[in-house]
Order: sequence, then structure tokens, then C-alpha cells
Amino acid sequence: MNLAFVPATEQAALVRRREVSSVELVELYLERIARLEPELNAFVTLRAEEALADARRADDAPLAAPFHGVPIAIKDLTATRGIRTTYSCRAFADNVPDFDTATVRRVREAGFVILGKTNTPEFGTTAFTESELNGATRNPWSPELTPGGSSGGAAAALAAGLLPVAHGSDGGGSIRIPASCCGILGLKPSRGRVSAAPFGSLEGLSTAGPLARTTRDAAALLDVLAGYEPGDPWWAPPPERPFADEVGAPPGRLRVAVTATPPVDVPVDPECRAALEEAAALLVELGHDVVEATPPWERADYGRTFVAIWQAGPALYPVERDLVTPLNRELAELAEATSSATYARTVAELHAYARRVVSFWREHDVVVTPTLALPPVPIGWQETTDGAVAQLLRNLEFTPFTSIANVTGLPALSLPLHRTPAGLPVGVQAIGPPAGDALLLRLAAQVETARPWADLRPSLS
Repeated sequence: MNLAFVPATEQAALVRRREVSSVELVELYLERIARLEPELNAFVTLRAEEALADARRADDAPLAAPFHGVPIAIKDLTATRGIRTTYSCRAFADNVPDFDTATVRRVREAGFVILGKTNTPEFGTTAFTESELNGATRNPWSPELTPGGSSGGAAAALAAGLLPVAHGSDGGGSIRIPASCCGILGLKPSRGRVSAAPFGSLEGLSTAGPLARTTRDAAALLDVLAGYEPGDPWWAPPPERPFADEVGAPPGRLRVAVTATPPVDVPVDPECRAALEEAAALLVELGHDVVEATPPWERADYGRTFVAIWQAGPALYPVERDLVTPLNRELAELAEATSSATYARTVAELHAYARRVVSFWREHDVVVTPTLALPPVPIGWQETTDGAVAQLLRNLEFTPFTSIANVTGLPALSLPLHRTPAGLPVGVQAIGPPAGDALLLRLAAQVETARPWADLRPSLS
């Protein structure tokens, strides 16, 4: 048994049976981090001594929490009490918050031991985990390639066996993109399923969610993260039962639409199309009704409309602009030059567009697409384009399928079902109906049973 790759839920069971200690787990991952981190650059902050102290306390404490003593890391866009939180921005290089977000509080309450913070692009603006402050994270399958972003550090660490499970966040694909690039499962929950407290979420686009090697781990971590907090502007209906109980439950015969046509007119790589075709054939084998059909999401100006909302993100950080990357500086300036009336009209247009798109799920249970339009691209790929808006539109050449789930608020996950001839992972995205997290998890577990992926590991690991 390679303990580093044992799922988090199984590690928790080992700790409960006193067959493994929390200290053993933390020491195992710290050793692997010391050995592999120089090549990956997945971590921004490592709390080695503090994590060992937390593990010792866990070993001496009653075994009550579901993930008692199991290691995890938190994405560095998320505030953590007493742990440096940089947002990958030079202005926050020494920032140590005095509070936890609700998700971090829930992670601590679940008994996890926090190893540190994982790398992200500055403010999570792009699909590539590269920043001036914290450098570029590398893909463990091929270090010259990106692991994606913005949860790229989390995904790379998990794929390389530096963690058993990871926390991420997703405002335009930032969990599913690196899940596809790194060959793991990534789930963006429904809008309102996971609270952003004490903050808001820009137009409800972003949410925290799990990155995992198995569907069971993703479901169990979602149980930890999910739940209403007082004052939340959006919330999803409480689940009928724990999400972990959905794993192994039959999904029923689903009406599945498959499409390789994204909302924006960009080419889709043959390997990404092949991934979709293989997934469609598997779903037919599993007894689902599969048809080729595309939601009414094609819109010539979709990219620029999304960017018009997205550009407001960097403007929300109260920092000196000369300490921000040129990309985020220009986006903040564009946002501040946009009138409130123009912004409000754009939001209203996007809401109307989302209603039209979501209507497609009246006739279909799940929509399946390639997660990305390209296999993992080289580090620095985005920077071949000048100008902030042009760079973000360049992102859409890579990620045209993911942001639609954020705009609509639908749950979506990336499944690691395909490899290129060179062995690179290529994900397949499943988008569920409103508040359909449970349905997606039942389907993911069924697919994982038919085509297991947890033992597929990069050679660097």
C-alpha cells in the first residue's frame, strides 16, 4: 500500500482504527513535499512545524471529526487565520489574516490538518498558475506544461501525491481546468451550495469545491464544505442525505446530451473530441440515453460579455496598483472606467442568457462536453498575447466550456477519462441540472467504477 495515494476517506478510517497516526501522515507528505516541491512549485506557504504540532494534538484527542488527523491544503486565494495568504500578489506578500473564511472553519472543524497554502495566479484571474510573486506551478505529468488554474497548485500537489485531497475554488473553471490538466476529479458545486462567507461572490460566479482522486473523497469533502451561512445571498436546497451516501447509489437511466460545440467559436483539439467520444460510448454502455445536442449557449459576444464582468474582480482588492501585475492593473482600470449602468446592463444580459441556457435541462439531465478545448499547454502560453482583454480571450481558446457553469450556477465536474498518445490527461466535463450535485456524484461514481482512474499517476510522483 502506497499510503501517500490512499484516498482521504480511507486515511481517515485508518486513523480512527489507530492503524496510522496523524503524525505519520503529515511526516509522509512533508517528506514528499521536500523531495518534489522544488520541481513542482505547488505550495506558496508550508507550515511544517505547525502541521506536525497539529497532528500530535490530533493523535492525543478523541476521534470525533470525519477527517480527524488527515492532511489537506488550502488554496491561497482563501483567507486563513494565522496562515500567510498572499493571493499571489506582491501587495499581500506578508499578509496574515486574523480570521478564517467559512470554508476554512469547516475544514478545521472536520479535523483536517492544514499543511499549507497552494499556488494560484494573482487574484485567480487566469487559467494558468503563474505569478510574479510565487512563480509558475508545473504539471507533474510534464513539467514544461501548465497544470491549469487557478487551483493549479492544489491540483498539481494532489496529482503528485503531496496531498490526499485538496481545497480549490472555481469562478470560471478554476477547479475543473486543473483537474483536466492533472488527471484528477474536480467538482464545482451548485451556486449557493458552499458559502463564500464572510465575503460575497462576484455575481455568484465563484465557489469553493473539492479536488480529489476519487468520487467518494470529492463527495465527502463537499459534505464538509457545504452549508448555508447567515446572510448568504444565494443558497442551494439542502441535500436529502449526505453527498457521501450518493456514491454507489444508482443514477438511474439519464438523458445525456453530448456536445463538442462551445459557447464561443474556437477550435476543439482532436484529443479533446476523442475524450468526449469515448465518454459518450461509455455512457451508452452504462445504459443511459445519449444524444448529440447543444444547449442554446452559442453567442458571438459571450467572451467579451463574460470578461466585462470578470474584469471587476481585480478592482475589488484595495492595493497599490504598482504592486499588481500589468494584466490585473489594466483590468481594474477598465472596470473603474465602466459606468454602473453599463455594468448593470451587462449583468442583466448575462442573467437572461443564463435562463435561456438552463432551460435546456428541462429535456436533459446532464450535458457532457470536453472539459477544455486543448490538452495542457506550455507554461507562458497566455503571455504570447498583449493586452488584458486579449489575454483573457486567449484563455477562452483553452477553456471555452467551463465558465458557462459559473454563469448559470449549475454544478459541473471534470472526470479524468482520457490520455493523449503522449500520456497527458484530458478531462471530460459533466454539467448537471440546477442543484443537481447529488445526481452528478452518482453518475461520476458509476463512471469511475466502470473505468477506474485513481491508480493513474504521473512518473514524477
